[in-house]
Amino acid sequence: MEYNLRIPHEKRHLFTEPLDILIAGSRKETISQVENIFQDYARTKKVFNFYIVGDIVAKDFLSNSFLKKFIKICIIDEKTQRTHINLEFEEFFEHTIEFQNPDGTINKDCWKLFREVIKSEKKTLIKVIDGEEDLLILPLILEIPLLVGIKNFAFYGQPPITDSNFMIPEGIVIVDIDENSQEKVKKIISTMDQF
Repeated sequence: MEYNLRIPHEKRHLFTEPLDILIAGSRKETISQVENIFQDYARTKKVFNFYIVGDIVAKDFLSNSFLKKFIKICIIDEKTQRTHINLEFEEFFEHTIEFQNPDGTINKDCWKLFREVIKSEKKTLIKVIDGEEDLLILPLILEIPLLVGIKNFAFYGQPPITDSNFMIPEGIVIVDIDENSQEKVKKIISTMDQF
């Protein structure tokens, strides 16, 4: 991508709805539901990887001995609802990268960064040290390759939304990364302003 991207104010509502499956509930409820889903999936002997955006979701996955095994990349900004959060799992990662991504934007440099990190196959923690990580789920989904025999899933936290056309409860969103989810993300990104 040659340009930085930002959300046009009149299209903010497009960025609040879950990209795929929403597991609604408290942190304890949602993480146990996600574990149950993937315990079943693991019995099929399929290979799968996890890509996580958001501090709370990262913390919950890294605290779960089963889910933790499948993590490839976590993207965090060490904040939750503007409050500093300390993620104490850095030793789990083989590589830590600091990155800048101003609020409400997608930094054009993230595309190349994600490509390189995915290609390295190292467990990587990407810390957004200036700005926020929320929108980075979009380019991350597009940069994850679709490979035969490997399933990739992206996860992020869904805050409760009460000001849209319908109520969206809080929870964890699971994005099954396939052609459909990548196509959906491309459409969302096409609505963003370039600068």
